[in-house]
Amino acid sequence: MHRRVFLTSLLGASAAAAGLSGCAKGDASAAAKGAATEPLADKVPAGTSLRIASYQDVQQLQFRLAKLPKLPFTVSSWVNIGAGPDVINAFRAKSLDLSNNAGIPPIQAHYQGFDAKIVAIDLTRRPNYLFATKPGSDIRTVRDFKGRRLAFSQGQAQGVVLLRALKRAGLEYDEVKLVPLTSNQFLTALQSGQVDVAPLANSQAPAYLKKYRGKGARTIETDVVDLLNLLWAPQSVLNDPAKAAAIAAYIPAWAKGQVWQYEHPDAWNEEFYVKTQNLTPEQAKSITELANKPLFPPSWDEAIKWEQETADLLAEGGFVKKFDVSSLFDHRFESLAAEAVPAEYRR
Repeated sequence: MHRRVFLTSLLGASAAAAGLSGCAKGDASAAAKGAATEPLADKVPAGTSLRIASYQDVQQLQFRLAKLPKLPFTVSSWVNIGAGPDVINAFRAKSLDLSNNAGIPPIQAHYQGFDAKIVAIDLTRRPNYLFATKPGSDIRTVRDFKGRRLAFSQGQAQGVVLLRALKRAGLEYDEVKLVPLTSNQFLTALQSGQVDVAPLANSQAPAYLKKYRGKGARTIETDVVDLLNLLWAPQSVLNDPAKAAAIAAYIPAWAKGQVWQYEHPDAWNEEFYVKTQNLTPEQAKSITELANKPLFPPSWDEAIKWEQETADLLAEGGFVKKFDVSSLFDHRFESLAAEAVPAEYRR
């Protein structure tokens, strides 16, 4: 399949057409308008509200367990959404103001002509994903991916992890068969044999192996890291001074919640993985042992460099057009996460 066809395959012809025309009209044309270049307000105005993504209620659970202070604005809805393409659609529909994703969704949104900005960065040093094979597979290394059907999501972290792994293994894109799917389709595609390999989050792998290891499924670990865990918001939201102030107030709480989760693995295992994800304590422990220590850098230089490398990698494959990713970052928020956490979580 030609690389430019992936967008249509994932979002539908009409959605793709609307997205690609968005640079001429819509949010992208208003990138520099409104209050987005003005200093952030010191106080959140009364009556301000945000709709915040919280996939599987992770944020609410972090805030509750960490006993964080009440936010100085109203969260009108915690939206159970996580996949990059779904988040972009929710941004477009104006049903979501702020989301937590990896580095590739903002690149994909830009490619579709939708303007949004990164407002907080957490660097990831250890792999969050590994590759799982379908039952009965003889694949044992990334080099064995040659000629195989690989689950590929152009607009999600799993997609760039796959592309980086292929590049590191010396495989060209035309030496494999990229099957366009979204990450919530990966498990079904693996189980049915629609694909030979799919990248799975560390948290997904234990349950998959428990069910299919006896039928010949296995996982393939690599040292490929998806560096960025970030918060981002539509430009139209950031143009609203009240909502921008609310986002600035949310970022420190977001950072503190992640630090609490990292420092209390036993409590997190029990309250999240065991009680809400139905994993055994042993499975939960195997996941948290792979957890990344949160890292909120005072400077975004490394993040911008990584994001540019990612965008260039996608452009090399014909998945997006080449562009300067510095336009994706709103530096008014750059220091907020770092200032909220102890020094050991800044470097």
